[in-house]
Amino acid sequence: MKKYLISLAFLLGLAACSLPTRGPVTPTSWMVAPERTGAPRKQLCELWLKIGAVSVAAPYDGKSLVYRLGDQRFEKDFYNVYATIPAEMIGNAERQWINQSNIFAAAMGQGNSFFPFYTLQATVNEFYGDYRVKPEAVVSVEFFLSVTNGGKVNPLIGANRYTKRIALKDNTPEALVLGQQQALADIFKEYEEQLNKYAAHLPKPLGQ
Repeated sequence: MKKYLISLAFLLGLAACSLPTRGPVTPTSWMVAPERTGAPRKQLCELWLKIGAVSVAAPYDGKSLVYRLGDQRFEKDFYNVYATIPAEMIGNAERQWINQSNIFAAAMGQGNSFFPFYTLQATVNEFYGDYRVKPEAVVSVEFFLSVTNGGKVNPLIGANRYTKRIALKDNTPEALVLGQQQALADIFKEYEEQLNKYAAHLPKPLGQ
């Protein structure tokens, strides 16, 4: 009996050693990066525009893709994540888009030390995949354009909100990311039209 138990332990140990080893599961990273196409506009403002920090509402502010499965049910996908947090990802795309539009002399990021006369801030209120009826990408962004005027008058030039829903071809994470990218591009395109109208009649900044 003792010899049998020793042989059985040896065989079990040998089988365990022969099993393939698996490393930790690595999440798949995605990037939402809409690119502006078309010729630059005629520059309407020779001053700089500062792109302020983008605020993203919870639960969409983390790196995980978010799925809406019911009216009050949201789930995060920890195996499919954005390459960086949405606030940085959307802020970088916004700055590049406005720079390419040529409306202002330059659109500067948060890390720039130049003094800006005009500031554009954005709040992302929705950024998820809606699977309650049919798969859709949902993106909602609100923009706030302001002027530095020393507090003499209301600094807010305009507030504009845009919401886009893009139908997805399937339920995959890739389809959701592509849908979000299309929705964000549509929002940037519409706001570019509005920003160009603002630029034609900007209030005087501080010291001008």
